[in-house]
Amino acid sequence: MHDPTARSEKTVAVLSFTNLASDPRVNRQIRWLASRYSVVALGLADPNVPGVRFVPCRFENRGTLGKFGVLLRLLFRRHEAYYWSQAHHREARELLAGLKVDAIVANDLEALPVALAASGGQPVIMDAHEYAPREFDESLWWRLLVQPYKVALCRRYLSRAAAMVTVCDGIAAEYRDRFGVMPGVITNAPDAEPLEPHPTDPRRMRMIHHGGATRSRKIELMIRMMAHLDSRFELDLMLVPESGDYVDELKRLAAGDPRIRFVPPVPMREIARTLSAYDIGLYLLEPNNFNNRMALPNKFFEFIQGRLAVAIGPSPEMARIVTEHGLGVVAAAFTPRSLADALNRLDASSIDAFKARSHAVARDLSSERNAEKFLALVEQTLGEPSCAASQP
Repeated sequence: MHDPTARSEKTVAVLSFTNLASDPRVNRQIRWLASRYSVVALGLADPNVPGVRFVPCRFENRGTLGKFGVLLRLLFRRHEAYYWSQAHHREARELLAGLKVDAIVANDLEALPVALAASGGQPVIMDAHEYAPREFDESLWWRLLVQPYKVALCRRYLSRAAAMVTVCDGIAAEYRDRFGVMPGVITNAPDAEPLEPHPTDPRRMRMIHHGGATRSRKIELMIRMMAHLDSRFELDLMLVPESGDYVDELKRLAAGDPRIRFVPPVPMREIARTLSAYDIGLYLLEPNNFNNRMALPNKFFEFIQGRLAVAIGPSPEMARIVTEHGLGVVAAAFTPRSLADALNRLDASSIDAFKARSHAVARDLSSERNAEKFLALVEQTLGEPSCAASQP
């Protein structure tokens, strides 16, 4: 039987146009691969994983409509010309082509053409993360200019990947139905944490929402929800600024409620331990685009690792897990009042029961099973002996 702990002599390259130290999904991917292979990581910042060779890539963040030539290429559907006009794509292709690797993992659709062009016939595994063709489909200009480009890339390149994964069943089904590919599912679950739930103070129920402060997520809905909650509830927002002065706008909106605080973000590997001081993980995400409707994000699983009760809107992928495992409350609608109504019905004992359920399933909903699935997929792609028989 194949030893799942044995190291391979093969080398795998990982390409992502993100910060490899702070991108949770890509960082986990690199660490999983490094446990078995030699790994070369190409991205915007060193992943800081022992034994992994880092090759820096730049990212040309000029904005989709930043130059007149860009607009013309998109208007006239010259999608290949638009893609390869971006300097970071050409440079990444050259960097990858100069490496001797046995497989490439391309993260996100934008990395896939680069990986295929530089692969020299070696297999490319595509981690789509979310659903690229409907990423910002709430925006008319995005639908008119960018969506056809994303669809063109999918049609041209997805079928050329040796294997493909994405973050949840709903997105996998959309790729299958639209483009005829069959992605596996690797969720955004973080590493297991050896934590214990703490008892809830019935006079002070502490809620936390954390993550990127992106306008499309409408974090203001959770701030407005506080006006409908009784005095037991407090909300801390741990936000990473992403959209200009959006955080400042949120602070102004919350200024009249002393129960709302803004706390500094913590490093990725400290999130679950920081969350464990709270009682409820909160996420009300309006389904204003396809990816928001199908969201199954890191923060959801981090709530569970922090041993929190979970309070969410009726987002189908998150709601399915909350309901299946009894982890918390799901609002009847995507409105502040609806989620507040669900929360107001809770008491300390019901919150503690939800925390206990999070504790019971924390290991099963951690990254361990994902690591096994991902490494088995890589082994199969490389034609190595599979350890699937040894997996639970």
